[in-house]
Amino acid sequence: MSTLNRLVLWNIDHTLVDVGRITRDAYAEAFQRTIGRPLLRLAPTPGRTESEIIFETLAFNDVVTTDDHLPAFFDALAEAFASRRADLRAHGRVLAGAREAVEALAHVPGVVQSVLTGSLQPNAVLKVTELGLAGRLDLEAGGYENGVYSKAALLEVARARAGERHGARYPESATVYVADSPRDVQAAHIAGSPILAVATGSATEAELRAAGADRVLATLADTDAVVSAVADLTRM
Repeated sequence: MSTLNRLVLWNIDHTLVDVGRITRDAYAEAFQRTIGRPLLRLAPTPGRTESEIIFETLAFNDVVTTDDHLPAFFDALAEAFASRRADLRAHGRVLAGAREAVEALAHVPGVVQSVLTGSLQPNAVLKVTELGLAGRLDLEAGGYENGVYSKAALLEVARARAGERHGARYPESATVYVADSPRDVQAAHIAGSPILAVATGSATEAELRAAGADRVLATLADTDAVVSAVADLTRM
């Protein structure tokens, strides 16, 4: 891979790690604390921001939302995750090839890696830190749920942050999003960046291709294929 300034943004849940059990438990606790009764149904999570999940979950559970619900739920969710640090280590898992792919790309000259996620920043940082992936990721340059922006807009935020932090320019064509859902594919298209989609979440390879992913892999297990895909998608 030739030396160019490239930015690789990783989705976290179902792309790098599986922490579904901890997420469900944390949402149940946050719902109980915010609403005052048990959670009966959690909204689908793939490719979505925390605020989307929360609002739909509230609707599923017959809660009439107010302006106070989202910030209160954010605070409760962050506290619920923080209290489950040990659970993340015990029950979370790094998906096949994720650690090796991140490590391999860290050795490619000109590549900076960060995250683009629908999770709150403290929760996202906990996930990758407790599962040993944070060392190769510039987490200060990431795009995180903030209650305002879509994932597409957050991709632009991450590009700008990375540029400021590394004194480099990361145009749309040199920024690769690695994620696992058709909604992520749509976000990358809106932001004008290529996407490497992996079928490690709920979407199949065929569904990711149909959504328009620029490259699709079954998993991250083939490290050379991941590195080659990033190179091909950013060739200028």
